[in-house]
Amino acid sequence: MVEISSDVIRGYNDTMILSILIQAPSYGYEISKRIKKITDEKYIIKETTLYSAFTRMEKNGYIESFIANPDSEGNGKKRTYYRVTQAGIDYYNDKCEEWEVTKEVIEKFVKK
Repeated sequence: MVEISSDVIRGYNDTMILSILIQAPSYGYEISKRIKKITDEKYIIKETTLYSAFTRMEKNGYIESFIANPDSEGNGKKRTYYRVTQAGIDYYNDKCEEWEVTKEVIEKFVKK
């Protein structure tokens, strides 16, 4: 199985994370597991990469963090959750458009 190089995908980590957060607020470990599952384990995001992305996106106003218990009864360890902002949705949409152009350009050079 071929794994995707982190260098190749680096510019789209935010897009993957935002895609998950648009569906529902979540926390780091769960987001990491979802990326691994969605990509059929072809891409495993490193913890440092994930938390760097959270810091950068929060600074840019794309996401907000909040502390919550994992279940509705208030049981379990408190976690830092993240939710997407309107600026994050706009950024996600821009990155999706950029991806379409990027894919179009790269496909001109990749021979199957």
